[in-house]
Amino acid sequence: MKFFRFLAPLLLVATAGAAGSIDVFHRQWTVPEPSDWNISGDGDAQVLTLQHARNPLPGPRRPIQFALTPIEPYRTLTLEADVQPWQLSLIIVFAYQDEAHFNYAHLSVDTGVKQPVHNGIFHVYGGERVRISSTRGPSAFPVTKKWYHVTLTHDAVAGTVDVSVNGEPIPALHAVDVSLGAGRLGLGSFDETGEFRNVKIVEHR
Repeated sequence: MKFFRFLAPLLLVATAGAAGSIDVFHRQWTVPEPSDWNISGDGDAQVLTLQHARNPLPGPRRPIQFALTPIEPYRTLTLEADVQPWQLSLIIVFAYQDEAHFNYAHLSVDTGVKQPVHNGIFHVYGGERVRISSTRGPSAFPVTKKWYHVTLTHDAVAGTVDVSVNGEPIPALHAVDVSLGAGRLGLGSFDETGEFRNVKIVEHR
């Protein structure tokens, strides 16, 4: 019984890390657990649904629940997608090197002033996620359960990232980070659920 009590938490962590892959938007994506995701529609009408939330693992607080796609080395990258938050927020991961080194844009119904760990650009570099953008300006999403058109542009050389929603730039979603450079791209949430469609990725070298 003592051995089982010791082993159970390890089994939970192992289960949470049972990575797999999915094919959607004409690309392959790695995910922590394929059953957390659903793909509906076909061709250019596909919708990717993150239907189960996962909390961050014990240790430094940073997101784990996102689908990652390989990206060829680039100078600048633009992601366009329609996104629908089911709860408060969704995230777009960029410049991903490994599970402890990446950046992400957190798009939320909260403003950064109201909640400093929401609605901003965050940097993960071997530890806890750290906000690297201003808290000023409006939230990315006025309401939830509505589709929004999001554009993220990352300049891997200058280190700049900018996010607009429905064509409007969001001041809190602008930042500069030159420590990571080009990397993989991800779609998901910190600990909530939502949908993605019409995903287009353009790389300039």
